[in-house]
Amino acid sequence: MTDQDLLTAPLTFREDLLKDQVVLVSGAGSGLGKAIAIQCARLGAKVAICGRRIERLEVTAELIRSIGAEVMVRAATIRDAEDVDRLHGEVWDRFGRVDHLVNNAGGQFPQAAIDYSVKGWNAVIDTNLNGPWYMMQAAAKRWRDAKMPGSIINIVTVIWRGMPGVAHTCAARAGVVYLSKTLAIEWAPLAIRVNCVAPGAIATEGMDVYSEEAQRDLPRSNLMQRYGQARDVADAVTYLAGPSGAFVTGEVMVVDGGNQVWGDQWTIPRPDYFKRAD
Repeated sequence: MTDQDLLTAPLTFREDLLKDQVVLVSGAGSGLGKAIAIQCARLGAKVAICGRRIERLEVTAELIRSIGAEVMVRAATIRDAEDVDRLHGEVWDRFGRVDHLVNNAGGQFPQAAIDYSVKGWNAVIDTNLNGPWYMMQAAAKRWRDAKMPGSIINIVTVIWRGMPGVAHTCAARAGVVYLSKTLAIEWAPLAIRVNCVAPGAIATEGMDVYSEEAQRDLPRSNLMQRYGQARDVADAVTYLAGPSGAFVTGEVMVVDGGNQVWGDQWTIPRPDYFKRAD
């Protein structure tokens, strides 16, 4: 989807659905995070966006301001628990509240698992598991102390058939899924809902890390035989954040075109030892 599409495409939900609510979106400088932040703003929310690259965040912020919505921009490293805590404090200082945390930031690189370095493995686990945990804990502490309800929506991925070529992110995202289910139980007395959205092959800049062969083959891994759009994921997030999600917690909403019941999703060429086993 183009920036113009994100701003003007017809909305699935009514325009005031998130009026006066505050949504914090990580990794909002591109791809899914950008689409989610813009959609929340179009639905009436005040939006706080964070990520590593301030220049990308500013592009998202300008798009949000162009529709008259309020946005706060903060460069942040979710792998740094102290920086995460400062981020949440600044958002609360600015808006006086946060209603929804959308944990979208993450990253990985395709490689055969047998070749991972310790540094590469730790980098992905730190970004895709530890970072979301720091964000969730920081949000929950403030909701507890303010005696306010809250909602957490973690963007994960379709882990259930395995993810050859990105085993590190599969491990991390599986951790987030079952962490979310556990926190949904622990934090229910605090009126904090915790859910996940699991996208399949979505047409965003995130696909650029994969080879041309993988990008060609990934759409064939789902029943619809195509890429999904960022809007599909933003709509799932909106469903969980809005009144429609009020009785939903501890769940994973899968947006994958039927991948989990259909096909392989190799992101690297199959190694020679795998071919010999065919």
